Amino acid sequence: MGRFDGKTAIVTGASRGIGLAIAQRLVADGARVCVTARKKGALDAVVAELGGPEHAIAVAGRADDVEHQTEAIERTLETFGSVDFLVNNAGINPVYGPMVELDLAAARKVFEVNCLAAISWVQQAHKAWLGEHGGSVVNVASVAGIKPAPGIGFYGATKAMLVHITQELAVELGPSIRVNAIAPAVVKTQFATALYDGREEQVASAYPLKRLGVPEDIGSVAAFLLSDDAAWLTGQLIVVDGGVTLTGGVA
Repeated sequence: MGRFDGKTAIVTGASRGIGLAIAQRLVADGARVCVTARKKGALDAVVAELGGPEHAIAVAGRADDVEHQTEAIERTLETFGSVDFLVNNAGINPVYGPMVELDLAAARKVFEVNCLAAISWVQQAHKAWLGEHGGSVVNVASVAGIKPAPGIGFYGATKAMLVHITQELAVELGPSIRVNAIAPAVVKTQFATALYDGREEQVASAYPLKRLGVPEDIGSVAAFLLSDDAAWLTGQLIVVDGGVTLTGGVA
């Protein structure tokens, strides 16, 4: 018996990296999952990796597209009968450099995907299932949202907002819905490659645990926060960083 037997989760941005690791952990613990991302081919491969349609379905689309959100939730309900958990993992950061040189059009897109989309996913899931039946939400933020991170400052600002959104939703949606967030440091994913590629040992030397994160490090914490083991936790930010913020670092 898995701790999530009979439960269903939607995980956004789950075609690779942290989102995939979260989906893998939830399935390993007994959940059925709907995985979303932009590319259908990658998602189809994920469904096969997760054990096929008995365990997972995929719905391709943009995370900030409300029609896509509605379709994903409707298909999840049709297939598995519930939407007990929502993991807002999808995020983007197409810009790098000082904020005084920030492309404002790109910044608006980052804000829409990293912040507004998370709110919209919660709204849609609340209307369709969570509002009546309860459940749990996890938002994937970043250590860049808790202290300055030169070069990715606006990304960090959106993650700081996501943390505040988490807290506001926790207050509004309790007691039947818990909402928590995770702030990873550098995790070895394609998304974060620019932060460590070619200098992993140097970057990791600033971490008390002397290694960078791997997606499974985040998957296990997400599963904990969604589970009844965290039944008295809501509105919290769990920093998963190998200790790097203790030494004054972010990346």
